[in-house]
Amino acid sequence: MPQTPSAPAPLMTVTGSTLVIAPAPRRRAPRAPGPYGRLFTLPGTRAFTAGNLLARLPMGMFGISAVMMIAGQRGSYALAGAVTATGLAATALVAPWTARLVDRYGQARIAVPATLIAVLGSVGLVLCVREQAPAWTLFASYAATATTPNIGGMSRARWTHLLRDSPAEHHTAMSFEQAADELCFMLGPVVAAFLCSAAFPEAGTLTAAALLLTGMLVFTSQRATEPPPARPGDAPAPLRGLMPLLALFVPLGLLFGSMEVTSIAHLGARGLGAATGLVLALQAAGSCAAGLLYGTLRPRSLRTCLITLTAALTLPWAAAAAGSLPLLAAALLLAGMATAPTMVTAMSRVHALAPEGRLNESMTLAVTAILTGIALGSATAGTLIDHLGPTTPYALPAAAALVALLVGTMRTR
Repeated sequence: MPQTPSAPAPLMTVTGSTLVIAPAPRRRAPRAPGPYGRLFTLPGTRAFTAGNLLARLPMGMFGISAVMMIAGQRGSYALAGAVTATGLAATALVAPWTARLVDRYGQARIAVPATLIAVLGSVGLVLCVREQAPAWTLFASYAATATTPNIGGMSRARWTHLLRDSPAEHHTAMSFEQAADELCFMLGPVVAAFLCSAAFPEAGTLTAAALLLTGMLVFTSQRATEPPPARPGDAPAPLRGLMPLLALFVPLGLLFGSMEVTSIAHLGARGLGAATGLVLALQAAGSCAAGLLYGTLRPRSLRTCLITLTAALTLPWAAAAAGSLPLLAAALLLAGMATAPTMVTAMSRVHALAPEGRLNESMTLAVTAILTGIALGSATAGTLIDHLGPTTPYALPAAAALVALLVGTMRTR
């Protein structure tokens, strides 16, 4: 006989004179989202984050793209380095003013035209290089890119506006932003170098410009999450209140700049130049992973983070002296992991001290201090390498971390 399919178990059965009620089948409760999942349940956060990441990736592409393009077409690394250094100096001067306008008039109203000027500067640089224009036109074109808005600062300002009543979620958002910084600065140079070498020398700069403009348009189109513009006279200038923190960011930037230049020189001197990108990527990957992990933990004090960073920065120095590439790679990974919590905590202090309505300007001042430190660190490390060899200058990042600890301790007191 054919078998009929079994019927579902009844909810009620009668046994003799007893009525038995069967329990209803249990349904699994939906899993609660994690700390980062909760961030992106807020309306508009996914869209502005997508635009933010698109616009942020070029920040790690422009410099190396310009160097490879100018050096490849003009045959002079000295000219390429001078042009990019001029752009960095122009950014340090112009970026705080751009950020002040963003706070005053709103992100979309200022960021889009500022980005258009920067993109035109990049396109102008490409044309001047290709047409063998005079050298001064390269400096002028690249200096125009200094109007690029601080997309990281604008994104952090949006999170601060959305999460002003949720300190724990704000900490998670700041950790995510720091991890995004590390990821983009890790991938940006790799993408730029690949495009300039595999396609044509101008490909890196043109792609970066296209990504910047596209990402900025997507980011600024999310008007619902944009912080309201500040009214004139609402808040004092942030420079005086932030001065102790800016003094902390300079040695932190010096640490970054000196570590990169010293690692490049040390590996090149040992005939391991091909491994340079991978080793530096490990440092950035460690910082990215630590930043994401730190966002799920309770924030630590700035002093604790600086002590950990200072201890971790002695490891690359010891590994380089031992002459072991695996040890150096592991040391840089650990140093990177100590970097992100320090930066997240320091940037959170900027948020706490920034006058209301001047957050983006305050963040940009911090970034400017970091860029100043990076320039000082790169130049100092280069001088030490020429006079002391490519290993001893690993002491410079450790010394910079110690200075940051002393400055941070004095600021706390």
